[in-house]
Amino acid sequence: MFRNIIKYTEDQFSSKNHFPLFHSGDTITVFFEIKEGEKKRIQSFKGVVIKKQGKGLTKSFTIRKISAGIGIERIFIFHQPNIRKIEVNKKGKVRRSKIYYFRTLKGKKARVKS
Repeated sequence: MFRNIIKYTEDQFSSKNHFPLFHSGDTITVFFEIKEGEKKRIQSFKGVVIKKQGKGLTKSFTIRKISAGIGIERIFIFHQPNIRKIEVNKKGKVRRSKIYYFRTLKGKKARVKS
């Protein structure tokens, strides 16, 4: 009964975003809207997908990129209303669904095979 209530609320109140299929190891660009005071603008975040987790309304994914030699990770929720578009730039071939070991790699070692 409890699962039926959760499924009902997910169906009623969620706006389903239709994004392309991607997996961990893929390089993607996420375009999302940022509100700064009265203005709105679209910002992009391009990086490698570290993990996908959850299901239903709580489904999320983590992206990692290197900026000025520092690793930056950002968690996005699939059904966030501010995500405008997701582009898959490159498909990556990895053997694990959650590539946490990617955080410790540097330089040429931090590349994912295509």
